[in-house]
Amino acid sequence: METQVDVESSIETDTKTPYDVTADVAGIKTLFVNVFYIGTPGPGNHWVLVDAGLMGYASQIKKRAEQLFGPGTKPDAIILTHGHADHTGSLDKLLSEWDVPVYAHKLELPYLQGKSSYPPPDPAIGGGGMSYMSWVFPIGPSDFGDRIKPIADNGKIPELPDWRAIHTPGHAPGHISLFRDKDRTLIAGDAFVTTNQNAITAVATQREEFHGPPAYFTCDWQAAKKSVLALNNLNPLAAGTGHGVSVHGLDLQLGLNKLAHEFESRSIPSEGRYVKQPAVTDENGIVDMPTPTSFHVARVLALSTLAGLTMYMLWSALKSDK
Repeated sequence: METQVDVESSIETDTKTPYDVTADVAGIKTLFVNVFYIGTPGPGNHWVLVDAGLMGYASQIKKRAEQLFGPGTKPDAIILTHGHADHTGSLDKLLSEWDVPVYAHKLELPYLQGKSSYPPPDPAIGGGGMSYMSWVFPIGPSDFGDRIKPIADNGKIPELPDWRAIHTPGHAPGHISLFRDKDRTLIAGDAFVTTNQNAITAVATQREEFHGPPAYFTCDWQAAKKSVLALNNLNPLAAGTGHGVSVHGLDLQLGLNKLAHEFESRSIPSEGRYVKQPAVTDENGIVDMPTPTSFHVARVLALSTLAGLTMYMLWSALKSDK
């Protein structure tokens, strides 16, 4: 029988990942998107889950939770930085086992309560395989009904008293980031990321580099710029992002500051559906959108990318058999 000391020892040594932010903010990657656990590790301790990763990762999310907080644990709440499918894919499965409140910004509710799909992706921008394939990504709407609660206008969440939610739109209309003032810890969601999420090779290697939000799903670039400037002004000391490894100290401060002050040249595409005119949304969802960019080129490139990956995997399998 495993003792409490044994559990605490395994928590300290066996579960650290490159996605952990601080001693009480742990993270894991679900294929290419991160989820976070806010709470001091230890059996029976209270904690909150931030985002729900991709579909099919509920078991992995629960396993990590039990490693951190003990068998049978469940969060006090789940907080969504936004409702894109890669951040909510396992939510329904988790809620079938966890009866806990779920919080999101009020401007995300139409996409989470079945009222509206998200603005469609713009696969012609971003310059990488993830961008080219984004036209196949689901845009909803999802319908979690009244299980989703709006975050208060003051950014306070009862189950997370030391933190505040900051509205950081651009990538999604109701995107939020979480900030803890006492130690300047940030969970940025997709307001900025620490890998080039547009490119399959960067996603695969998790090479650290500061980028604006994933280009193909960002529907308001000027709002995205203001959000990065606002987060930079907080001068965070540790940050976890929706994509890429966690960053700390001087690396974070220099990287985020450079991104904030060079956002237009480094992150905003020269052309694209939402570059000159954003999607217009409100509390009911989409109001108006600019004319779509042709998907034909993106579709051809996506199919070519998939074909290339398939051939590479076949070649690797044949080589390993020799």
